[in-house]
Amino acid sequence: MEKNYSIIIPVYNEAGSIGKVLEEILALKLNRQFEIVVVNDCSTDQTATEIKKFPIQIIHNVQNVGYGSSLKRGIKTAQYEHIIITDADGTYPIASIPALIAEYEQGFDMVVAARKGEYYHGTWLKRVARFLFQLLSEFTTGRNIPDINSGFRIFRKDLALRFFHTLSSGFSFTTTITLAFMLNAHSVKYISVNYYKRKGSSKVSYFRDTLRSAQIIIEAIIFYNPLKIFLLFTLFIIFTGILSGLIGIFFSIWVATIIFLTVSIGTLLFALGCIVVFLKFMHTYANDP
Repeated sequence: MEKNYSIIIPVYNEAGSIGKVLEEILALKLNRQFEIVVVNDCSTDQTATEIKKFPIQIIHNVQNVGYGSSLKRGIKTAQYEHIIITDADGTYPIASIPALIAEYEQGFDMVVAARKGEYYHGTWLKRVARFLFQLLSEFTTGRNIPDINSGFRIFRKDLALRFFHTLSSGFSFTTTITLAFMLNAHSVKYISVNYYKRKGSSKVSYFRDTLRSAQIIIEAIIFYNPLKIFLLFTLFIIFTGILSGLIGIFFSIWVATIIFLTVSIGTLLFALGCIVVFLKFMHTYANDP
């Protein structure tokens, strides 16, 4: 049975690039029924004027709600059961959509464009954060994850809706939907694409959004695979104990004791917080209509 697609594009102050992105999509020969849904997240530049030039569906948020919330609104509005998401800043190769569709129609639940190239790698701080998130995510899922938060992907609408209560409303939407699919045994395929220099200025605050991404990943793990996160806590305390013992032998027993107690208490408090988060998730899930 032929699949039809809804292409969802969240946009906030991307007047300089959204027009070209839409032109490239409309020029594709997909041989499928498809719609384009642009969610304008209260842009203050000429974005609204630009998107009105195209024969597409436009949703205007009444206030700025963020990347993930805009995607959720677009997904809920979509008339087709297969969703393509991409960004409005010109960083993703729109011409790769047919390649993603070809892989997706092999029977995968999600196909993700794994970014590559100089504009993807970024600063050393960004690389370190990405490596740590990838390491944590791969440890939790037991699967290879070339790109945890690519914003260019195809997935089933019904599955996305099933996980909406656990998906981030911010920039970590893509991270949480990746973890939700993988930790619930849904098939995910990656294909490599070039990542281009963005047009305009980035909306990401690296320090704030890195901390938020870490929180989101840990929350997703707590909800879907809590044993893995507590295993990490246990291993961390064991490692601290061994390190403290070595410090006590070769340096000072008091320093070793202080280090071990401080780290252990901090880890246990964090674990307690994780339990509270898990109970909150379960309460929300139980009361979700």
